[in-house]
Amino acid sequence: QVQLVESGGGLVQPGGSLRLSCVASGSAFSTSSMGWYRQAPGNQRELVAVIFSGGGTNYADSVKGRFTISRDIAKNTMYLQMNSLKPEDTATYYCNTLSSRTRLAWGQGTQVTVSS
Repeated sequence: QVQLVESGGGLVQPGGSLRLSCVASGSAFSTSSMGWYRQAPGNQRELVAVIFSGGGTNYADSVKGRFTISRDIAKNTMYLQMNSLKPEDTATYYCNTLSSRTRLAWGQGTQVTVSS
C-alpha cells in the first residue's frame, strides 16, 4: 500500500515561487517515470511535468522555463520548483506515476493559489 503525500502549496502573489514536495513509500521513484499533475475546478487533470526513470525531464508548454521537477530517490521524495507563478497556475497539484498501468492511489494534493 503506497501512499502519496503532497505538500508545499499555499497562497502566493503573481511572480512568486513555491516548492512542492511529494513523499512516497517504496521504490517507485527509481523504477517508474513520475509526474506532477494539476487540476483546477471545472478542468481536467493535466500533466505539467515529468521525470523519467532514467532522469530526463519534460514539461508542458504552459510551465516550461518556470517549473523544475526533481527527485531524491534516497528520500522517496519528488519536488516541483515553481517560479514566476501566474494566476493560471492556480490548481490542486498531485504527484503520481506517468503510466496509468502503474498508477498509484491519488493523494489529497496540495493547493496552489496565485493571486494578488
